[in-house]
Amino acid sequence: MSLASLQATVERDQAAIDLVVAQLAGRFGDRFSTSDALREQHGHTTTWLPNQWPDGVAFVRSTEEVAEIVRLCAEHGVAIVPFGTGSSLEGHVNAPAGGISIDLSQMNDVLEVHPEDLDCRVQAGVTRKQINEHLRDTGLFFPIDPGADASLGGMAATRASGTNAVRYGTMKDAVLGLTAVMANGEIIHTGGRAKKSSAGYDLTRLLIGSEGTLGIITELTLRLHGIPEAIAGGVCAFPDLESACSAVILTIQCGIPVARIELLDALQVKACNAYSKLDLAESPTLFVEFHGTDASVREQSELFGSIARECGGGEFSWATKAEDRSRLWAARHDAYWAALGLRPGARGVSTDVCVPISRLAECIGETYRDIEKMGLIAPIVGHVGDGNFHVLVLVDVDSQDEIAKAEEFVERLNWRALDMEGTCTGEHGVGQGKMKYLAREHGAGLDVMRTIKRALDPHGILNPGKIVRLDRDSDNVSP
Repeated sequence: MSLASLQATVERDQAAIDLVVAQLAGRFGDRFSTSDALREQHGHTTTWLPNQWPDGVAFVRSTEEVAEIVRLCAEHGVAIVPFGTGSSLEGHVNAPAGGISIDLSQMNDVLEVHPEDLDCRVQAGVTRKQINEHLRDTGLFFPIDPGADASLGGMAATRASGTNAVRYGTMKDAVLGLTAVMANGEIIHTGGRAKKSSAGYDLTRLLIGSEGTLGIITELTLRLHGIPEAIAGGVCAFPDLESACSAVILTIQCGIPVARIELLDALQVKACNAYSKLDLAESPTLFVEFHGTDASVREQSELFGSIARECGGGEFSWATKAEDRSRLWAARHDAYWAALGLRPGARGVSTDVCVPISRLAECIGETYRDIEKMGLIAPIVGHVGDGNFHVLVLVDVDSQDEIAKAEEFVERLNWRALDMEGTCTGEHGVGQGKMKYLAREHGAGLDVMRTIKRALDPHGILNPGKIVRLDRDSDNVSP
């Protein structure tokens, strides 16, 4: 995907940008930067899409400061790109129209914790690990775990999920309310601490997953959970991907309340063995975890072991010691970095899809056959308990042939998921990289999204060039 094609739908006004940059430099001092290093860091970061830098980076410490910057940019028509930790994968933080990156990492205070009500209020820059460290002595935890130590504001903006989603849901289930700055600089508060409400439109969930295109999330009220009395986890190897997927499907259909169930293909297991110093059998493997009482996790583990054997799996080795579980899950979370070691010097093209659980084995099987046929190095991992899996294609970005082959593979995967009544992204989000699939997935609903975008951001300054193209003629609706 060329840089020019990503810039085609957005414009920049250099004179207006220069004016805003000068005013922000005077207002924020050393908390505003135009250095090349910081601007580059606040571009694409972990994605393989071309890096598009902002013109300046503002480090904010309050909702009011965010609103002040937004009002200034709105007055002059300058683009704004919110930035959390930069761990997104589809070009969400690129700045195709230039403008100002608003870095919320210094808004990292835990404002309130209400253990008796199982909720807390945090600023958007608080990270997943930070909130759980803060909660450690309360007997509570925040379960949404996308792997990266992402900011909670960014996780809400991209509707993140991760390894625990099969039991605890995604960010749309975890956020009770939020504070956001809209495109005109107005501050709004949505939702609240009540566990349910029928009062008006659900603005909280409108903003969750909007990727900074409708408003900038600055605070969140989050649903918490009690730390389970007992946690058991382990691994089970299978002869092939299809039998591993069959075990997943049966586990879910039998109603076993699994907390995590992750798939690693043989190539990914090989990479994790080398990177994380494991000695797992190099075959398709499920990482599984159960939460509950001592008796319930033992029963769940035994039931899963029976299902695994029925599907051709080997022995299910499970453990209750925290250090043993932590080592396994650390290896799972390091899967991206481990996979890069399979081809040193290559870039990783990470993509995800999600399909109905009954189509999981079929979708992964066809995807694996594509990988073999196209001669790609592309390990598969997945939060397969909810039908979501990821493929990391290792590409020499100096080879146009390899780039073309990787793009063809990613397109085939996404169209396949849509053909199976799935989605083009289960958790990465749309950003720039998945825009072409939305017309096929949502049909006339995409025009409704455009209407909402125009209503809430009439001048198009909030994270422009992401999610929806305002020109519907540019939609790509066919494979």
